[in-house]
Amino acid sequence: MADTVEQEPRRIMGVFAHPDDPEFFCGGTFARWAAEGAQITFVLATSGDKGSGDPEMTHEKLIAIREVEEHNAAAVLGVKEVIFLRYPDGELQPTLELRRDLVRLIRMKRPEAIVTTDPTVWWYGTASINHPDHRAIGAATLEAVYPTARDRLNFIELERDEGLEPHKVRQVYISGTASPTTKVDVTDFLETKIRSLHEHKSQIADMEAMAERQRSNKDPEAPEGVTRYMEQFRVITFTR
Repeated sequence: MADTVEQEPRRIMGVFAHPDDPEFFCGGTFARWAAEGAQITFVLATSGDKGSGDPEMTHEKLIAIREVEEHNAAAVLGVKEVIFLRYPDGELQPTLELRRDLVRLIRMKRPEAIVTTDPTVWWYGTASINHPDHRAIGAATLEAVYPTARDRLNFIELERDEGLEPHKVRQVYISGTASPTTKVDVTDFLETKIRSLHEHKSQIADMEAMAERQRSNKDPEAPEGVTRYMEQFRVITFTR
């Protein structure tokens, strides 16, 4: 059984592959943290420029659409800053270039906690394969957190040329994991999560069905007669 988190971080960075990932994976948690006064930055490695079946759509048009959608969705959650790295959608790899970009942002923003996706999950049950970009950004983020952002001789040019001193992240929250250790109660923020997902109009064809899926995903460990919604993570807490 996963533990319920008691003490939330105050300065948080969410690092994901695509617009709509923060909202789908753990929008309720971000809404809760924002309501409690946390400063949250979203970093999106891509702008989701492949996510359309419209034969008239172009990469450039879709980037513009999806970046606006993500800004609007983040605002619903209470997240004030969204950064796009604009790597090509569907081609993300945990390269040194991507790791350097993430280390730069970690040293600039100096978050207590980082939220990302699980790089080890290839599928969910028997009906869904995890997107390769989700695995890639998870791997790159974990590698950026430890040891790269912490140790000054990694990407020494960031300190030498940009004045970005090393930073040690205290916790990592890994979402979309098959082995959670921690649950966050998001019951009071489920409708906020759903409203944020409503902003992703280019991606969600049936908003009512999406909302019903979210509302039906009740915590099976809730006491009898209690409706409760939880988001789950594997949380890594660095002790030194």
